[in-house]
Amino acid sequence: MSASYIIDDREKKTFLLDREVLVSEDILRREMANIFSRCWIYVGHASELKKPGDFVSRKVAGRPVIFVRDGKGAYHCLFNTCRHRGAIVCTQREGNARRFMCIYHGWTYNNDGSLARVPGDDAYAETFDKSEFGLRRPARFEEYRGFWFMNLDKDAPSLVDYLAGAKDYIDLVIDQSPSGQMEIIAGVQEYDVAANWKLMVENSVDDYHLPSTHSTWLNFMANSGVKLEPPPKDSGQVLPTKGLAVELGNGHFTTDNVNFRGRPVCKWIPLYGDAAKPEMDAIRAELVQRLGAERATRVADTNRNLVIFPNLVINDGSSVTVRTFYPEGAHKMHVTAWALGPVEESESARARRLDAFLTFYGPGGFATPDDVEALELVQQGLANWQDDRWSEMSRGMGKEGEQLNSDEHHLRIFWRRWNELMGARA
Repeated sequence: MSASYIIDDREKKTFLLDREVLVSEDILRREMANIFSRCWIYVGHASELKKPGDFVSRKVAGRPVIFVRDGKGAYHCLFNTCRHRGAIVCTQREGNARRFMCIYHGWTYNNDGSLARVPGDDAYAETFDKSEFGLRRPARFEEYRGFWFMNLDKDAPSLVDYLAGAKDYIDLVIDQSPSGQMEIIAGVQEYDVAANWKLMVENSVDDYHLPSTHSTWLNFMANSGVKLEPPPKDSGQVLPTKGLAVELGNGHFTTDNVNFRGRPVCKWIPLYGDAAKPEMDAIRAELVQRLGAERATRVADTNRNLVIFPNLVINDGSSVTVRTFYPEGAHKMHVTAWALGPVEESESARARRLDAFLTFYGPGGFATPDDVEALELVQQGLANWQDDRWSEMSRGMGKEGEQLNSDEHHLRIFWRRWNELMGARA
């Protein structure tokens, strides 16, 4: 068992993080074995593959994979590595194909992963069995409500068990759709951040930083007619409405906030314009009829930033974004993000959703550039880690009861689970 990377003193109400975990290549190598090879990692959404033969190729947990539907419509996750000499087989990012051919020697695979053709196969011995040389795949591949995950550990718990309480919050997202069908909207955002991947986990749920880091966005909202009430005195809040930090099990957690920023699903704000009111009223009426008043209010009037441990974030706020990120070294990560919306959405509702998505979450929006700069400044500051070793994360520990979204309870949830999986003792 390794020495602990956290100081978690419940009696003294102190939580400190060893900054070495944000700079060490050796720790990153251990994360590959202890976390990314043992946890369920997001692969893609069912809506990305609308027809049999549709595929996307991407890196998942650092491994090139093909996410594909075969000719019968079944979903597969295949390692994008030729069984012959190891070359990438599928070099296209997306498309529709019955087969994938390796350009090196022409070995060809069906879209279910089976080996279809070997050029000059008469040169092989009779013992050569093509059925044994299909594309490899992860030990486990399972889905929950359209979200597909892989796991390299054959002994891992089921995805449903792994997700634990996070399923309830995924359900809140899915309930936006009258048919229970959400879809990834065409287009993808990809960018690199010169910072450790775990800083993105923290940032994704850290509402404490909004008033300072995103003051330009808050001023834009206020100047656009959005009513931003100052938080009640002595409430501990830093935002206009109350929000909580909620633990969901297995290292998953979320913020759960009363909305003040508008929601395309049907929480109108002046930014949407008066012409949007009738349609948004109709969307709300459908929610109430289908879900009941209480559930409809949860779907329409609250927002959440959900983290599925270790590296999937579903932000259901100004819009819905699915974001994943993966380390490319201890000091760099690659981020991929998509917008998600109901399949039935009208053209005008979809336009509001995408405008909100790009205005806040987009790489050129109000939030993402600010967040990237903040994380990169943190990583630069960590050059002094050996002489300034500990990050302080005890905000909220000094009180009983509920933890606010601006406390650091949810950050501690992540780090406790990370510490546990890395084999350290707290």
